Amino acid sequence: MPELPEVQTIVSDLQKILPGLKIGDVWTDWKKMFPARGGSAFGGKKSSLSFDNFKKEVVGEKILDIRRVGKNILINLSGNKTVLVHQKMTGHFLYGNWKFEKATPDMPDGSRDGRGKWISEEKGPIRDDPQNRFIHLVFDLSNGKQLALSDLRKFAKVLLWPTDKLNELKDIKDLGPDPTAEDFDFKKFQERLAEKKGRIKTVLMDQSVFAGIGNIYSDEILWLSGIHPMKPVSSLTQEELKTIYTSTKKILKRALEARGTSDSDYRDPYGRKGHYQEILYVYGLEREKCQKKDGGIITRLKVGGRSAHFCPIHQKL
Repeated sequence: MPELPEVQTIVSDLQKILPGLKIGDVWTDWKKMFPARGGSAFGGKKSSLSFDNFKKEVVGEKILDIRRVGKNILINLSGNKTVLVHQKMTGHFLYGNWKFEKATPDMPDGSRDGRGKWISEEKGPIRDDPQNRFIHLVFDLSNGKQLALSDLRKFAKVLLWPTDKLNELKDIKDLGPDPTAEDFDFKKFQERLAEKKGRIKTVLMDQSVFAGIGNIYSDEILWLSGIHPMKPVSSLTQEELKTIYTSTKKILKRALEARGTSDSDYRDPYGRKGHYQEILYVYGLEREKCQKKDGGIITRLKVGGRSAHFCPIHQKL
């Protein structure tokens, strides 16, 4: 799943392109990404958000801004409307031009429901990388380009909400603070962990505690901190808390500079891979030698149903 660095990379790229453009049309072949209940606050307190209603509301509106909150992408439109997109496990936004080709008997994978598929007209990875071929949502833009969502597993979610009521939306109001925010200091970090129960790995990934950290970067943060992923939060010393805080800042900065991790499906809006998978410290490196001096062999275990990678020598429980 795209985490904070991946989502921010997408948003930062799209911030340079989208503001000022109008939405000319919208297409989807997967209407389930629009929740049947509570997907909109237009036309009622919490009404259903069918794709037809969504299209009616957004076509013709101007894109004012795009930003990230946690792992959510918020596209602010004119008319006091905001589109919230959570890309979930395999989704990623792409920017370019596509044409729709109707299905033929010799058409390979991706012929959605036998109707056809979108073919990129761009050169390079956006067309050539197979991870960019699962197009299930397309916005036609006023500059002749398109914003498309590629999503292999089709888990992405799209909401439409009044911009001035976003703080009432559960997907926003239940999130913890952004660990990359300038005002996210050690005091705030410590307060978020106060009286928290559970293992540090699980708590770091809890979006109500800190918004944006997932499986990849919790492993990286704890490796750099020298803290075992199973260690109870309640047993952490003041010095250990300071180390985790500092490591959180360092790892997320490093990952942002590398434009995210493409160990699986994630790609940027131009279809390109990030580079953090090339400089990983511990995540996904089971059975490899730890990079720290006198380190052991990277081990993997399950913590709260998720994989945790750590060095048993310098990350002792």
